[in-house]
Amino acid sequence: MKRIMLGSVACAIMGSAAAAEELTLQLKWVTQAQFAGYYVAEAKGFYDREGLDLTILAGGPDIAPTQVLAGGGADVIVEWMPAALAAREKGLPLVNIAQPFKASGMMLTCLKESGIETPETDFAGKTLGVWFSGNEYPFLSWMSTLGLSTEGGEDGVTVLKQGFNVDPLLQKQAACISTMTYNEYWQVIDAGLTPDDLITFKYEDQGVATLEDGLYALETTLQDEDKVEALAKFVRASMKGWEYAAANPEEAAEIVLDNDMTGAQTLEHQTRMMTEIAKLTEGSDGTLDQADYQRTVDILMAGGSDPVIEAAPEGAFTTVVTDKALQ
Repeated sequence: MKRIMLGSVACAIMGSAAAAEELTLQLKWVTQAQFAGYYVAEAKGFYDREGLDLTILAGGPDIAPTQVLAGGGADVIVEWMPAALAAREKGLPLVNIAQPFKASGMMLTCLKESGIETPETDFAGKTLGVWFSGNEYPFLSWMSTLGLSTEGGEDGVTVLKQGFNVDPLLQKQAACISTMTYNEYWQVIDAGLTPDDLITFKYEDQGVATLEDGLYALETTLQDEDKVEALAKFVRASMKGWEYAAANPEEAAEIVLDNDMTGAQTLEHQTRMMTEIAKLTEGSDGTLDQADYQRTVDILMAGGSDPVIEAAPEGAFTTVVTDKALQ
């Protein structure tokens, strides 16, 4: 009898494992604390408890999450809303299913010696470093709001296509570069400059912040009730991961390092990053705030003759997944 009972338990476990829903998540960038919530949820078994078998794919400079999703390489991606809405307007039916990040971490970091004190009066005639591959959209909207051409000249700004490093500022090739509050700014500091050498302009403070690091799926995925249920479980487990990571930044950083196959990250940097990331996720339960969404849309459409998106999106977000997740 004992053998039969053990066999039954084993079969039940095997059956449960076989029935686990498989999902693939494509990250926006390389393995780092920017995505700690997902790695923590995996390490702590939060996905397992939901009956999910999640594969996390790291990103990088040559990986566009929207293209991975379009090609069927992932079920859900982490992407910034400007890139997602621009892709949707071009025909890719992306839908925001959850928004773990409440605030933007994007900013321009400038050398004080450049003489820049305020964006409204001092950007003109300067060279500014900008990330591309979809990350340029918030910057372009900001410059349009300021009435500055991005074609150079005394009345415009010269755009330096910035790599994913801080060299243009250190080498004084640009007066300002794009940085994130949780990453590149600290790379500048670690390189030897001090906060007194710099002046920063956060997109949040300038009133041009757009939503970052949302979760997106395709409309076709959302037409499958089983997939919607799986995505709800994924979001629920992920938000538990984010909550745990925010409360335990060093442990979260250690989990991130366990998943970093490059060996390029350090515990100090990842712990600091997690501490800063927690400020951006604070106040979010994963539900997209429609006021934040509308602000992002308004900013992207306020581009004069060359807006990032030309028409107000329809069907670009849903609360179906988060409603299920929070039940």
